[in-house]
Order: sequence, then structure tokens, then C-alpha cells
Amino acid sequence: MKKIKYSYCLIFFASILIYACSAGTKKIYKISSPGKNAELVFELTPSGQPQYSFYSYGKSVIEPSLLGFEFQEIQKMTEGFEVVSTEEKEVEKTWEQPWGEFKKVKDNHNELIVHLKESKGEERVVDIIFRVFDDGLGFRYEFPKQPNLGKVKISNEVTQFTFKSANDVWWIPVHRENSYYESEYRKTPISKTDTINTPATFETKEKLFVAIHEANLTDFASMTLLKTNDKQYKSDLVPWADGVKVYAETPFKTPWRTIIVGKIPGDVATSTIMLNLNEPSKIDDLSWITPSKYIGIWWGMHLEKYTWGQGPKHGATTKITKEYIDFAAKNNFDGVLVEGWNEGWDGDWTADGSAFSFVKAYPDFNLEEITKYADIKNVRLIGHHETAGATKNYENQLEDAFKLYQKMGVNTVKTGYVNKYLDKKEWHDSQYGARHYRKVMETAAKYHIMIDNHEPIKGTGLQRTYPNFMSQEGARGQEYNAWSVDGGNTPEHLTTLPFTRMLSGPLDYTPGNFNFDYKTSSGARVQTTLANQLALYVIVFSPLQMASDLPENYEGKPEFQFVKEVPCNWSDTKVLDSKIGEYTTIVRRDWEEKNWYLGSITNKNARNLKIALSFLENGKEYQAEIYADGAGANYKTNPYPLTISKQQVNSKTVLDIKLAAGGGTAIKFSPIQK
Repeated sequence: MKKIKYSYCLIFFASILIYACSAGTKKIYKISSPGKNAELVFELTPSGQPQYSFYSYGKSVIEPSLLGFEFQEIQKMTEGFEVVSTEEKEVEKTWEQPWGEFKKVKDNHNELIVHLKESKGEERVVDIIFRVFDDGLGFRYEFPKQPNLGKVKISNEVTQFTFKSANDVWWIPVHRENSYYESEYRKTPISKTDTINTPATFETKEKLFVAIHEANLTDFASMTLLKTNDKQYKSDLVPWADGVKVYAETPFKTPWRTIIVGKIPGDVATSTIMLNLNEPSKIDDLSWITPSKYIGIWWGMHLEKYTWGQGPKHGATTKITKEYIDFAAKNNFDGVLVEGWNEGWDGDWTADGSAFSFVKAYPDFNLEEITKYADIKNVRLIGHHETAGATKNYENQLEDAFKLYQKMGVNTVKTGYVNKYLDKKEWHDSQYGARHYRKVMETAAKYHIMIDNHEPIKGTGLQRTYPNFMSQEGARGQEYNAWSVDGGNTPEHLTTLPFTRMLSGPLDYTPGNFNFDYKTSSGARVQTTLANQLALYVIVFSPLQMASDLPENYEGKPEFQFVKEVPCNWSDTKVLDSKIGEYTTIVRRDWEEKNWYLGSITNKNARNLKIALSFLENGKEYQAEIYADGAGANYKTNPYPLTISKQQVNSKTVLDIKLAAGGGTAIKFSPIQK
């Protein structure tokens, strides 16, 4: 990326650490992480099947697990292999992000490449690449160009993840409830699951936290995890409508399969393995990529104050948009999102997205007038492209749509795919979906446009390669608190997300609800206190961060000051005392490395926490501006009480934080100038 600072330490070994067993007939290949925290073991079974094991902190993480692929119409590549040769490499470098949870990212790993060849028959070859980090493992398959393997139809990936014990896992199902990862995470034994999405986070009997996911999902199907027994999952690739998992032609590489390991939940939440397994930025000039906070004509639609389609309550009008722009300018917000501005929203738009035009506005929305007005106010219009899953219709208009936005000074677009399928037959997380979302990302970069993707394919770190790929939904967001028949998101949901969904990258949850007295036909409502909503700006990372409520609900509220001040781009992040599904405390330092911000939230249970401020710089005094639950605060009965106080603190201070049921605390720490 821009201003990359790095140093390589590359050491190639003629041979790697080999242990001979059975009178030298069986070879075991081992490689450790740089700090010796973790160890990868590779071997072939007696039938020539590739197999790996993984250990961390001296404990078993993955027991011997098979590797390989099966194909349609040709012989599978799962056994009969021999090791032709191996390579080892050490890498230590530091690179800088244009935005993120960390300004500088350290990539320190040891790599083992195992070159395999079938010992009989067509003698096809495959390489398996392992990268061992102190906090986990990444591995992928690489199929070189070769005479006896050209175009293939992958029917099955054999990759197994076998645990030593029957562990508990936080998980959401695959496609059974929806297609967008919008489920509440549940914690059960592995035995109570079937097929689950990644990231999946395990609490092992060996007292480790383990997360299984993938990195650099490029022109491939998403990996889900199929339970094969009470201690094992195997890769289950999301298929095309015709049943083929992946269409490929050599040479090709698979995504990285990732295993993150920590002693505490925070170790897993702050891992950068996924980012490090993606390619550096393909965008040279990053000056136009800017994290920002925004408001939007959005929540009013969900509350049925406005409509997306035309009519007397149409929300996306020139008049209403200008009012939102005025509010944004007054409160120093960078952008205004407007949904429902373009032709195609009338009637049941979810049934047929081919009616959407991405260049034709409704008559009551003057795009040119609005963008000029926004520019005068130093605010940008954030564009919106809802496709209803009609990706071919969208791709046919992509160039014209992004050209129009670029001409009008619109440099951010929220995309949407509200439909169970893409083009009425393909899954969002299939190879078909991976290709589409990548095309949007790349085309947007061409026109200097940032993307906030809703109803997405899961994040796998591609924001490193395309830093204009800013944020995604892919979770039950704030909107569920407007219409969900189950009453909305529980407080437990929010305390689970940092250790599950957020492992896959930035989350556009859209926090900031200040009004809890709205009425909905479903009975749904925000199930947190007001202080919790403030804390979410620190807990939930997104470089495009929304203040989701109606502007009138912010007017005259002193606690709105925290929303206006809290950054959405961070130079450092630390997860303090946390218990998944119960409570979490996260601190982040602003991009300028000056102020720290703290967010602490709890589930339905009130609790008192002691927070050591050892993350503050030694020898410095700070002013803590504290937004806390007030007397009588309770997410069910009285979410409003909130106190604002100030306290002088330093790195030796231990704060007593009292969290109400469903409550939270948000704090800004500013250095005191002497």
C-alpha cells in the first residue's frame, strides 16, 4: 500500500526439518511459527493422502486432518501422492494501511511449501502452501499449469478440521434462515450443528479460542463447514445452481484456509492473519479513499415514516435530502446516504430487480441540484444501488452508473442485494457471487468510488487489495430493530459480534439510535440503553460509520457530542476483559495517535467491571470524558438515563464501570496539555 515500510528476511533451506519413522519409510515435515508458539505438521498417510496437524501453546488445535480435491468427470486428487520437494521461507515485514483497526500491520510468518505429485497414473501435481504465524495458520492449494490437468469442475474439497475434543462453537447456519449471514450467533456443542458459516469461533476443552475462516476469496466458492462427527468439520463449498462447486483452469490457487488461535477472546479478535494473506493494494493513488461518518434517509423508511417508492411519503426528495445535508453540515458529518432516489422502487421491487435504473432519478429528486448543494456545504452525497439480486442488470449499467456518480462528485456507494438468490438462481456466497462482487469492487476503483456492500459475500480481507472496499453488512444490523418479528437484536448479539462476524472484516451495523419510543407493527425495538448505543461506535469497527437515527432525535442531546467526535479510523486496537456473549470492552486509538476511546457493553445482565488503563502512555495525564448508564437505566424498562462526567486519569488508574442491563459505557481519553 501507500507508504509501505518493510524488510524481508528470506531464508531458503535446502531441506526442512524431517523426522524419519518406520525405518525411514515415513517422513514427517514440521515447521514452527517465528516465536515458536505454533507448529504445523505435514505427512502422507500410507495410501499417500496429504494430512496436516496443528499445535499452539503446546496444545493440540487440529488433530490429523486430510487434504485434497475431487472433480467431476476426472480422477480425484486425494491420495497416491509422493513428496517431490519442499521449500521453506521466513518473512518479517511491516506494512501500513490507509485505514483500519491498526495503522501498521506486522506480517511475521514461516512458510512451508510441499510439492506433491501422484506416484502413478497421470502424475498430476499440486502444491500445498502453509504459513505459520504465532497466532495461527493459513494454508492454500496451488495447482500449476500441467499437461494432464487443464479445465476442471471441482465437486468436493476434502479439507478437514479435526479437533481433539467435542468443543463448543459460536455459529450461524448456512442458507437455512437467510442468504446474507443475518442470523443470531448461537453457542452449542459441535454435535448440535450441521453446516455452519465461517468465521466460526470455538472454545476448546484445551482452554483455547479458535476461529476457522478463509482469506482472499478470489474466483472461488465460499467455504462453509459441514459437521462430519462430533469433533470434526470438513470444507463444504457453496455450489452453483448446476451443482458444480468451482469452475477452474490451471494454473489456479484456492483461497487460504485460516485457523486463528488465542488464549483469550481478544487474541482472536485482534489477529491480522486474514489481512496478511491478501495481496497488497492494487490501487496506487489512495488519496481519494477517506473513512467518514454519515447520516441517511434510511431509518425513516424502516419505521415507515418514508417510502422507498414514489408517493406522498417518498423519502428521497430534493427537499428532504437538502434538510439532511443541512443537518450533516451543522454537525460535521461527511456524507448523507439517500435510498430510493432512482427508478425501480415502485411495487414489489424484490420480485424483479431488472426494473432498477442506476442512472435515472425519480422526478422529485434532482441529482445535479443536490450534489451541488452538498458540495457547497462540504458534504458528499452517498449513492445507493439496490439490485434486488439482479446482478446482470446491475453489471450492464455499472460503467454508466459509476461514471454518473463520478461526474456528480459522489465517491461512495452503498450496494444492496435483497433477494435469496442472485439472478434468481445463484447463491450470494457461490463462485458466481464472488465474481460479481469483485467486478463491482474493481469497477468502482476505476472511478474512484468507495463501496459499502450490503447482503454481501463474507469478508475475507480483500480490503487490503482494494482499499475502496470499505465496509459490509453480513450480519443482523440495526434495521432488525425496526421490523423483525422476533423483537429485534438481543444485547447478547452485540457482545458476540466482535468475536464472530467481525473477524471477517468491517461491519456496517449502523449504530446510534437515540429514540426508543417508536412503534412498529412487529413490536421490534432497540434492545440496549442509550449509553450502549454510544459504546457501539468503538465496539463495532467500520471506516464508514453511520449515525442511524432521525436527525430530530439528535437535536439538543448533549450525548450526541460523543457521536460527532468519535473517529471511525484507528491506529491501534486492544480488546480488554471480555467474555463472548456476555460482555466486552474494547479500546482504540485515533489515527493521529493522540486520543483513546473506550467502548464497553454487556448482555441482558447488569455488571460491574474494573478496567485498568494501562494502555495509556506512561507518565501522561488524561482527561476521561465518560458517558455511562444513569440511575435506573435498563434496556427493557428505561433505556434513556445517562450521565456525563469528567475524571483525570493515567496509566495506573483502574476505573470502576457500572453497566446496566443491556447497557454500556463510552469514554474519550484526551491527553492533558501541561
